[in-house]
Amino acid sequence: MVFESIATERGCRSYLVGCPDTSRAAVIDPEITQLDRYQALAARNGLSIRYAIDTHTHADHFSGTRELAHRLGVPVVMHRKSPAPFVDLRLDNGEMIVLGNLRLTAIHTPGHTGDSMCLLTEDRLFTGDTLLIGATGRTDLPGGDPEALHDSLFNGILKLDPALMVFPAHDYQGRDHSTIGVELATNPRLQNRDRQAFVDMMQRLNLTMPTHITEALRTNMTGGKAVAQLLSEAAAGVPFMSLAELKAQVDGGLTDMILLDVREREAYDAGHIPGARLLPRGQLELRVNQELPDSTKRILTYCELGRISTLAAATLKELGFQRVVALDGGMQAWQEAGYPVVGTGPGESS
Repeated sequence: MVFESIATERGCRSYLVGCPDTSRAAVIDPEITQLDRYQALAARNGLSIRYAIDTHTHADHFSGTRELAHRLGVPVVMHRKSPAPFVDLRLDNGEMIVLGNLRLTAIHTPGHTGDSMCLLTEDRLFTGDTLLIGATGRTDLPGGDPEALHDSLFNGILKLDPALMVFPAHDYQGRDHSTIGVELATNPRLQNRDRQAFVDMMQRLNLTMPTHITEALRTNMTGGKAVAQLLSEAAAGVPFMSLAELKAQVDGGLTDMILLDVREREAYDAGHIPGARLLPRGQLELRVNQELPDSTKRILTYCELGRISTLAAATLKELGFQRVVALDGGMQAWQEAGYPVVGTGPGESS
């Protein structure tokens, strides 16, 4: 087996597994920010990614299965109970994914979520959030069920070979893997096997909610895009201008460029870059023909931090403005650099 473990700074773990004889591979629990990395690792190992698999509906980060599948023209794989409408291949308990000589067998393990599954292959078990190193998946998020988790653990995967290696979807202490035997002996949440005691313990954990839970669940369950993904796609399609270059353009009188402030009126009046005109992002599509009649003009957009202006620049490009550029930074960075500001805000010059 060809095997790569990929960790991110948020504690997420995903895996590339493949058959060396046929060069067929799958990515398990891909994270949206690591897609180029998975493809690079596959290429380095001479593998062709054939499946993008999620072990469950993630609530604390943004899944990369749909985008990876779109890039490569491969199916998204999840358990049959996944609510996501974009899943191409739905597995029931005991069914397999075939990667040449390698088999990935699905084991339905509800508890963390209703669609949780583990994947068994050769000497290892990919446990998603069902079993973690020194812990288990939480059961207080949508779809969580501590009684179901107890059954999935004690009547399910913990009865497998104790030597079986455990590779979870998360680890926050930099650990690579464990084994079933080690977890049975040392995992604090597995020491009391009584069903009610386990349920009571899980209900008393009082864990903090994941930072992006609402957005993560929305995107992972529907296939919609996260804000960060929209920003990334917008940034990939437009050029940027540095603060120093814009300062030189302002000093030269902006003779060949329209400087567009896409913030709201209140922010603009409090302080803006000299020569800038106001066109709030929320009104852009409605007023673009009136405010920007010449699509051949060079246009630079800016906002407070550089995000909204990037989206505005991408929108203008889609509308046919081919010379649009976004500021690398924003009004905040402009002021921090000590560049001139026009307006009525405190400490601002005109």
